[in-house]
Amino acid sequence: QVHLVESGGGLVEPGGSLRLSCAASGDIFSLYSMGWYRQAPGKQREMVAVISSSGMTTYVESVKGRFAISRDNAKTTVFLQMNSLKPEDTAVYTCNADRSENRVIRYGGRYWGQGTQVTVSS
Repeated sequence: QVHLVESGGGLVEPGGSLRLSCAASGDIFSLYSMGWYRQAPGKQREMVAVISSSGMTTYVESVKGRFAISRDNAKTTVFLQMNSLKPEDTAVYTCNADRSENRVIRYGGRYWGQGTQVTVSS
């Protein structure tokens, strides 16, 4: 069993930055691929970024060059640095984990956090 707790969401103006954190507990963190998903009102949930256990990263096209996912295995935490935020980035961002990178990328892995709201508005 893996427990995920997100933090760092909030309200930010367009062009601003936020850093999301997801603290994991319960299993060997370094063995897991970690991802961030988001869901905006009225829209389907989409994969935003994934980092594998070896550090390989995958991003949805719309955030490439603006968002960066990273992990600190010693602190069992994954981060999502979000820069140049746009109103269309507004969504609930949820942390995801699985030992299978493919599952995290394609449709979400086994474990989910509760989510944190990100609102980009002036």
